[in-house]
Amino acid sequence: MTRLRRSEQVERNRELVLAGARRVFLDKGYAGASLEAIAEEAGFSKGVVYSQFTSKADLFLVLLERRIAERAEENERVAAELAGIDEVTMLVGTATAAVAAEPEWSLLVVEFRAHAARDPELNARYAAVHARAVDGVAATLGRLHRASGLEPAFPLRTMAELVMAFGAGIVLERVADPTSLPAHEVTLMLANALGAAPTPATRPARG
Repeated sequence: MTRLRRSEQVERNRELVLAGARRVFLDKGYAGASLEAIAEEAGFSKGVVYSQFTSKADLFLVLLERRIAERAEENERVAAELAGIDEVTMLVGTATAAVAAEPEWSLLVVEFRAHAARDPELNARYAAVHARAVDGVAATLGRLHRASGLEPAFPLRTMAELVMAFGAGIVLERVADPTSLPAHEVTLMLANALGAAPTPATRPARG
């Protein structure tokens, strides 16, 4: 095998630590995870983890930033493929489907958010990452409204915040009752709130 340069080895170790951290976080939750467990999962000593990251929060925030980037790419892909007045509705559907597809990750983010709220410094770091996520959703909503010839019913950033709030709320409701808030109904309600779909009373009848 070709011997890796030091920079390549460091990057490889970093990726292995991040992968291990994601598995531990999803399995144990943020509070239940520890750097020791993450190091063991990744196959390294705790010292190797500390050489890459200074805290458990650092690890989680890197994972969160990556997930936000992945979701932004997915939103852009959906926006590029869709056409017509239902574009925003389809984007909302994609967002609610993502919550349903990864309930453990969605719950993990809610848990970290509550944890960070009690630590002003950590909350500020989380808020900066979250703001980028909101900006990305707002930008995509703006492009979809323009492509559909729709006038935003509310400021784009406010609508993006609503999408994010719905996502967090859905996660918590489904913890209590996994059958609550069916995806199809949530999509229609949220799309109506964003001014992107006809209400049930005005929706054209099927011929």
